[in-house]
Amino acid sequence: MSDERRIQEVLARYVRATDRRDGVAQGALFTDDAVVQIHTKTGPDRYEPFGEPLIGGAAVRYAVENFMEPHPEGGSSHHTTSDHVIEVDGDRAHLNAQVIVFRVRAARRPDGGWPEGAFGAQGTVEPHESGYYDTELRRIDGEWKIVRHDVLLDMPMAVPGV
Repeated sequence: MSDERRIQEVLARYVRATDRRDGVAQGALFTDDAVVQIHTKTGPDRYEPFGEPLIGGAAVRYAVENFMEPHPEGGSSHHTTSDHVIEVDGDRAHLNAQVIVFRVRAARRPDGGWPEGAFGAQGTVEPHESGYYDTELRRIDGEWKIVRHDVLLDMPMAVPGV
């Protein structure tokens, strides 16, 4: 497998762990000194940091397990990435990808079954967030790990109490 494909797979594992709210799997993708910073868009191609950075895979794990909103019953999220730009220089790499996060809400099956005429998937899927992942990786003992991960959101964020 090529380095570019292995690097793209790191991002695929990252988004799947995010969707599952699996802090152990997500934290394992980062080095102990990795820096993760969320940014919000303030103008054309301008972003400002939002909140304090997370430092290390253990902090990423803690954040996923304690700060990410749990999915409601019948709900989930679905992160999709596209247009991956990957540059490899020896044991260092840079990855930039577009991301769209979809909010998925499955309809509850009525006790008496679906009404006549119901067909196909029942519920809603709607875009919720968009932006870019800008990520630096390093090959350590043959495995690509994230050393810097910037989440560049297209919209501002609101967090209660902040």
